[in-house]
Amino acid sequence: MRKWTILSSPLINTFVFLSFGFITTNVEVPKALKVTQPTEVLFPKNKTVYSKTIGTPPFLGSSYVGFKEALAFKESSGNYFITNTLGYLGKYQFGVGTLHLIGVYDARLFLNNPKLQEKVFKANIARNKWILRRDIKRFDGKWIKGVKVTESGMLAAAHLAGAGNVKKYLRSYGKYDVKDSYGTNIADYIRKFSGYDVSDILPKRNARI
Repeated sequence: MRKWTILSSPLINTFVFLSFGFITTNVEVPKALKVTQPTEVLFPKNKTVYSKTIGTPPFLGSSYVGFKEALAFKESSGNYFITNTLGYLGKYQFGVGTLHLIGVYDARLFLNNPKLQEKVFKANIARNKWILRRDIKRFDGKWIKGVKVTESGMLAAAHLAGAGNVKKYLRSYGKYDVKDSYGTNIADYIRKFSGYDVSDILPKRNARI
């Protein structure tokens, strides 16, 4: 009997230890560890991608923060340090020409400075809002080609194609549309980014940093 007990002990111990692997418990994550705001840096530096990967952006509500993070996810998956195949830079995929309009002339500095990228994005939204101020007043809430036009949708489309092209799209009631090199057009952005509250950003003529 004793011999059997000695021989069976390893088997019993093994069974006991393995059984713990099938026990599940509900663990409450401490409030201090929960992520409630977008992080400043999401990806490693110096990474280049050659196509836009579309997935599901983090849901941060319909505020300005939700708007900019959803747009950033569409542009670059939220990567501050990315350069695409056409040379567009950063989290929001700015071209060098637009950076010059905002007052940034060092592309390398821009690409490696998340805080600067956020300032540039905010300034560009304010600038586009000024350019589109009359069109926002005229078209906000109207429907074009089955898509409801909103202020946030117009501003997102302006980020994609420029405020001038958005004006042409609206005033032609969708007959004039343009696509970027990846096949995304103005109507896509007006639909995708509809209904965000961007009232915190005031229109500013010639906005610069």
